[in-house]
Amino acid sequence: MAKPAPMTLARALFSALAWAAQPLLRRKLRRRAVVEPGYAEAMPERFGHYQPPTLGQDGRGQWVWIHAVSLGEARAAGILVNALREQLPEMRLLLTQSTATGRAEGQKLLRVGDVQVWLPWDTLSATSRFIEQFRPAVGVLMETEIWPNLIAACANAGIPLALANARLNAKSEAGALKMKPISRPTYGALAAVWAQTEDDARRLRNVGAQVNAVLGNLKFDVQPDAVQMARAAQWRAALPKPVLLFASSREGEEVLFIDALKALGDKAEAVQWLIVPRHPQRFDEVAQLLSEKGFAVSRRSQWQELPPVSDGAIWLGDSLGEMTLYYGLSSAALMGGSFAPLGGQNLIEALACGCPVLVGPHTFNFSQASEEAVQAGAALRVANMSSALSEALALVADPEHLTAARQNGKQMMQRNRGAAAATARAVIDLMNAPK
Repeated sequence: MAKPAPMTLARALFSALAWAAQPLLRRKLRRRAVVEPGYAEAMPERFGHYQPPTLGQDGRGQWVWIHAVSLGEARAAGILVNALREQLPEMRLLLTQSTATGRAEGQKLLRVGDVQVWLPWDTLSATSRFIEQFRPAVGVLMETEIWPNLIAACANAGIPLALANARLNAKSEAGALKMKPISRPTYGALAAVWAQTEDDARRLRNVGAQVNAVLGNLKFDVQPDAVQMARAAQWRAALPKPVLLFASSREGEEVLFIDALKALGDKAEAVQWLIVPRHPQRFDEVAQLLSEKGFAVSRRSQWQELPPVSDGAIWLGDSLGEMTLYYGLSSAALMGGSFAPLGGQNLIEALACGCPVLVGPHTFNFSQASEEAVQAGAALRVANMSSALSEALALVADPEHLTAARQNGKQMMQRNRGAAAATARAVIDLMNAPK
């Protein structure tokens, strides 16, 4: 159990800045809501103002609270929630998010009696109202979320709060060390920290966390959606060309992709290209960019029963919640975020769907999983976008190599399973520990 967290000068300064920034946050939310209407939902909750519980929804003292800030964390939270429900069938879930995509994904996890709200902005008053309203039995922050006032409020209220599936890259470690007066007591106020890897554990300890265990990565326990995988298999059988996917592309990377595609000339026509931007607010932007560069665009939102078979058109995956479909449909995937210095995206879901991956030089956010996949022969590291497209075409043209890469990915997934059950046990033990 974490010790009470006294108010320090650093946290007092942080609290003052957080309070002063509230008008800026409101303006930012209104602007984001223009593109993503989900940001306009229940805005008072962002500042700790929640509706009184309806009949049957007052779970004070019972909630298992999980915070999953955005889409990736919400998917990992889903794996943990399923494991918790197996070990704790009567669990009542309190789910919080910070982004519209995370909130939409999180809605899939809710059952009767569960509640989903926005995590409050980290002011003293908002976090106090959150704790008073819900009073969870235990709290779990997913992966990287650290909020000084929220963590201190839980410690002072005797609510055990853990950081699960925890990761910390070298860049974030350096940033935390620069902010020692605020980061060290914040990490130290957590009741438990369960790291993904030994490297994560070492860096977390270095910034002040008491790491209880290294339990692995929850995402290795993912089970691809069977309906989407079946649809993907049906579509693949009907297509005249294999599909190559640029998954979770980030701003600036699409231009690199387009330039490399043009440089290939006629060779690019051997496959069907599919691009799925990481952030939904960029769907229209990427479609416009492709059009301006002279490419026909076929958008997933406009497809009927089957993808259209059209010469030269690039498919744009402008839908939410269908990455399993896109990975299942594709022979291989280029992993976005790794071709610009952004740290890459998680490649585990692709491997779970039997889709080998090509990664660029920048994978520091998921370094261990990326390196293991490369060493296992489930992924291929390339120097730049041009090499990625050339190597992807070569892989698709070599059925033996492609089959081996898929099998290597499945074996890697199997070797790393087990984090979900172990983390669920740790959450339950923390909840039941003497106060």
